[in-house]
Amino acid sequence: MSFYCKQTMNVLGPLKYAFRISVVRPQIFRSLSTTLKRKDQPTDNSLTIKSQEGGIRTICLNDPKKRNALSLAMLQSLYEDLKNDEDNLRVIIIKATGPVFSSGHDLKELTAEKGSEFHEKVFSTCTEVMNLIQDLPVPVIAQVNGLATAAGCQLVAACDLAVASQSSKFATPGVNVGLFCTTPGVALSRSVCSKVALEMLLTGNPISATEALLHGLISKVVPDDQVETETLKLANRICETSKEVVALGKKAFYTQILKDTKNAYRYAESVMVSNLTLKDGNEGIKAFIEKRKPSWKN
Repeated sequence: MSFYCKQTMNVLGPLKYAFRISVVRPQIFRSLSTTLKRKDQPTDNSLTIKSQEGGIRTICLNDPKKRNALSLAMLQSLYEDLKNDEDNLRVIIIKATGPVFSSGHDLKELTAEKGSEFHEKVFSTCTEVMNLIQDLPVPVIAQVNGLATAAGCQLVAACDLAVASQSSKFATPGVNVGLFCTTPGVALSRSVCSKVALEMLLTGNPISATEALLHGLISKVVPDDQVETETLKLANRICETSKEVVALGKKAFYTQILKDTKNAYRYAESVMVSNLTLKDGNEGIKAFIEKRKPSWKN
């Protein structure tokens, strides 16, 4: 081989190696990037993601690009995930992906072009979801770590319990876009006093998690990095109690609260008598007298 050829090979060798690296490395980087994305982001493209373990069902609102707007499709998916009861189901947690718990209804679905018939379907489906939460025999907990506005705030108010991060905020700002938050006001007015509810509805101004706790919209405020831990702690505590007694108690609570005081007491008396006829009602009292932990039938 001539000197010229040897020199050419000496030059082309490193270039050939560099070419291989330039082709392989982007593939590696693309593969690594894909792996990281898969690890950090939900792989399920469903609007809601349902999972269940140890009697605790978690439903995750999964449309962060649309700020988890309660579109008709989202509401229908949430309804389906809520309604399927199972023998071992004890509590349901509703949470969300992204920095917004829910921004409320999808305003693109509320344009004049959609028509009143479609609008009625959106609002009636939303009402069905809110009523179902109350009618379920198990407690439903909202796990909020971000902003909850309009129907998103309504969803929080409709839940039996709500745990929120310190940075969370709540608002009913429909008045600012010409659509008063009338249906969110139903749940809101049953969670906070009328003057606080009306200030939120009339101004659209948000309130902090601390204010929401003070006024009764949520049950607990925790540091941002402890929302999931504290919510699960609450859910696990409920799992330690009797399922049938909790179901009886939840139904009784929402029934008596609509009655005047005298009739509420009469109703509550009958519920307590019924409670004592339950197997777990007898077991709990017997266990207390015998100074042992109760053995619930569930």
